[in-house]
Amino acid sequence: MKTETKNKAVYFLKNIMYINLTNLCTNNCVFCLRNYSNTVGGVNLWLDNKDPSPEEVIEEIQNNSPETRDEIVFCGYGEPLIKLENLKKIALFIKQNYSNVPVRINSNGQANLIHKRNIVPEITGLVDKISISLNADNPDLYQELSQSKFKKEIVYDEIKFFISECAKNGIETTATVVTGFKNYSINVENCKKIALELGAKFKIREWLESGYS
Repeated sequence: MKTETKNKAVYFLKNIMYINLTNLCTNNCVFCLRNYSNTVGGVNLWLDNKDPSPEEVIEEIQNNSPETRDEIVFCGYGEPLIKLENLKKIALFIKQNYSNVPVRINSNGQANLIHKRNIVPEITGLVDKISISLNADNPDLYQELSQSKFKKEIVYDEIKFFISECAKNGIETTATVVTGFKNYSINVENCKKIALELGAKFKIREWLESGYS
């Protein structure tokens, strides 16, 4: 049985290092793992006390052999780009000290709405890859699945803009959809077409109650 470790900013799946910056999110996705489990890989990702500071995260990174990891990913039980300034400081540290290790963000694509500006230039050069949840091929289904705090009339188009901006700025960008959750029907071909038109790659994530990367 795996031992549950609480309140760690850094956790691992296989040989990938994940960074859990916050539990805050602008979505409440119906398929989100946090609705079904407190843990990933035996680590409780609910941050009971406070979000970790950049210094605390960097210390955990240093103590866990980052140079040997296949990848370092900002991904936890919240939207990492809510903590934009913290993410930038940590990503800069990684780039300056472990430049051989690719850095990825898993995002809901709403950072520009959150910060009320285009933040893509601020992360360009600090991250190598970004995975963005497209989730659906239209605003209505997107909102039904994602339950964003932003209005459906603006959020879906903003996410598509964010995807295109990341791709234009040279970040390896992948748009994703989750399939296999209950009776929701996702038009995968339409989603793939949208992703490719925006300059991104496309990935299907089969829903697993145990999680996915």
